[in-house]
This record gives sequence, structure tokens and C-alpha cells, in this order.
Amino acid sequence: MMRLVVLGGGESGVGTAILGKKKGYEVFVSDKGKIKEKYKNVLKHFEIDWEEEAHTEAKILNADLVMKSPGIPDKVALVIQLKAQGTPVISEIEFASKYTDATIIGITGSNGKTTTTMLTNHIFKEGELNVGMAGNIGDSYAKMVAENDFDFYVLEISSFQLDGILDFKPHIAILTNITPDHLDRYDYKFENYIASKFRVALNQTKEDYLIYDADDEVITSWLKKHPVQSQLIPFSINQNLEEGVCLKNNNIELTIENETIIMTTDHLALEGKHNLKNTMAASAAAKLVSIRKQTIRDSIRSFQGAPHRLEKVLKIGHVQYINDSKATNVNATYYALDSMSSPTVWIVGGVDKGNDYRELMPLVREKVKAIICLGEDNSKIIEAFGNVVDLIVETYAMSEAIKVAYKIGERGDTVLLSPACASFDLFENYEDRGNQFKEAVKNL
Repeated sequence: MMRLVVLGGGESGVGTAILGKKKGYEVFVSDKGKIKEKYKNVLKHFEIDWEEEAHTEAKILNADLVMKSPGIPDKVALVIQLKAQGTPVISEIEFASKYTDATIIGITGSNGKTTTTMLTNHIFKEGELNVGMAGNIGDSYAKMVAENDFDFYVLEISSFQLDGILDFKPHIAILTNITPDHLDRYDYKFENYIASKFRVALNQTKEDYLIYDADDEVITSWLKKHPVQSQLIPFSINQNLEEGVCLKNNNIELTIENETIIMTTDHLALEGKHNLKNTMAASAAAKLVSIRKQTIRDSIRSFQGAPHRLEKVLKIGHVQYINDSKATNVNATYYALDSMSSPTVWIVGGVDKGNDYRELMPLVREKVKAIICLGEDNSKIIEAFGNVVDLIVETYAMSEAIKVAYKIGERGDTVLLSPACASFDLFENYEDRGNQFKEAVKNL
């Protein structure tokens, strides 16, 4: 009996354990931290062996196969040991993909992947396809494979998950953009991170497709030096493209294999240039699986958007409050500020992953009337924007930040939470931060 060891007892770990058990592996789950009660109950229900707050080496090093949760770095001593003795250490998407014949749409990128994944899933559902959405979003992909029989999977995939693939091959890969992020996991070398993202196309053949942002110089220059096997489908808001998706006379024009669909941008559910790109990418994927033109047109109008991503919360005293808590890096905040059309009170800060705020400077000058810092250490933000914005206030709790914003905001303004940082100093995660923002606004 093959022994499968799962490192990490969260969503992806427990999902993998369930699928492993179903496929006849002897399964052991090991978590260095505490395993949540709901996951323990699942492990008990499936009679899966587990441990928490420890990694017992004797029970791990005898594995035939190890699935490592994406949160565990490759540099951990135990992982190095496993690899040195020749034990394959893979990610959940690699493991689960072996047990499904479904058509996979794999979506990665530094920003926009959640929205693009949700939008693609929405169009597929509207097109009455039998589709499951998983990966970095919602339910565990492995658990879905164990319990369902979907024809299509739309997967949001992080670079950490791609680091753990061997044979994983999406029929359609989407690369939304690449900007410096998570560099602490890639020896602070941007090219390592880029290579990691491009693993999404690593095993693709000429029967497969790579949809990518042709305006992104990081992507286009990498492709020139490292050509892929798959058929390329570019999208752009600046260039005229014969094949792919571009903007012509304020319409989205999608041309794939000599067939063209024209869609007006007037009634798009999502605002902002970046969402135009997300819409282009999702529409191209839908066209490749033969969803009808009209269904694609209707779906991009009816889509609701991802929570905590430019989410309109309330209007109070003619001031619009927007929750963009999911903006955990500078590039995501760039998109948010770029889509603001009124004077903005910007709430920013948290755990900084080595941010360079300079690229935000022109937008801040043009749009931001006041900055409210929300983090334990705000010195870099104050240093960056102190000479540009007249009013900068430091706060250390969401309720306090919102009270200050309420005082500053005038008729016609927008209050935007777009932190450009991780949330772990004052909050559990970006969802918690966004939920506290919404609560505080509702309590005004």
C-alpha cells in the first residue's frame, strides 16, 4: 500500500487526504500548528491518521509521496530532507489532477486571478457547463475530485502551488499579469518568481492554449526568450490584435480561429481597466470551450464581482465607501486608485512585503485628498507621500480609521480601503480586514 503524507491540515491538506484515502493510499496528515476543529472532524469521519503541533519525522520520511500545503516554504528542513532522499513532494493541484479527466482552466498571475476565476466560472455556468471552481479559492480541488464528477474545472493557482507540479497540464492557461510579489519565497529574485508563474504552461502541448496580457512587458519579454508549446492568445487594451482580444471603438473584439465576437463595454458589471482585462481573459476561455456569443455577452454584464475586491459597501452622506481589502500589494492598489473618478480618502498600510510606493505617486497626486494609515508601522507610507498629500493620519484600529474617514469625507468623495500590504499585523487575514471595514461603515 502506497503511503501518502500530507503536510498541513488546512483546506488543501484535508481535501488531499480525502482523495488519497478514496484512491487506496495509506494516509497520514501532519501539521506543525493546530488543526481547526472542522477539519479534525472530517479526518475522524474518514478514519485518517493525523497529528498536530508536531512533525514526527519517523512517520513522514517513510512516505512514498508527500503533498505539501502551499503555505510551507521549500526551504523547510523536513522538505529538503524528503527531496534529498528522492521522495516526490508535490502540490494539491498535481495530486488531484491525476484523478480527473476534466478539462482544466488554470488561472494564475500576481493580480486579478480571483476575479478572472470567478468570472470564468460564472460564464461557464451560464453556458450550462458542468463546472467546478477550486484551487486558491473556495473548496479544495482534491476534495471536489473525490466527491464530484465535473467536466470542467476552473482553478485559481498561486505560484506556490505551481512550484509543486510535475505533470499538471491545464488545457487552457490564463496568465493575468506578473508584478513583484512574494519575493521573500524566491530568494528576492524576480526572475525566479516569473519562472514559477510560467510553470502553468510547462506541460502544455500545441493542442493547448495560453491566454496572456500582451501589454505586460514582463510576460512578453519572457515569452520571447522562453517560447512555450501552447497556442498563444494575447489580450490587450492598447494594441490592435489580429488574433486574440483587444479594444476597438470602445468594444471588446475577440478573434479566435477566424471567428470574431464583438461586445460592448458599456454595461460591464466590473469597473476599471484591469477588470476590462480580466473580462477579456475570461471571455477568451469561454470562446475556446465553444460557449455561445450571446451567453458570453450576457454573462459579463450579470457578474457580481469578488468580495473584498473594489466592493462598493455603502453611500453615507453622498460619500461612497469601497472595500478593496484584497489589494495586498502595490500593483493591486494601483488598479484601485486608477479606477477612482472622485476625490479619494485612501486607507492604506499593514505588513509591507518590501513595497516600493513610487509607482503610485502620479495617481496619489491626482486623486488622493487624504491618507489614513492603518498598520503597526506606517513610516514608509508617511515618508513616501508626506510631501504629496496634505493630510496624513495614523490609526491602529479599523473603527478608528473609519471614524477619521467619516470626518474627512465630503459630498462626492470616495473612501477607499486598498491597503497595498498584507493584513497580519492587526487582522487575521484580508477577509477579516474587509469584514471589519464593512462592519465599521455600517455602524457609522
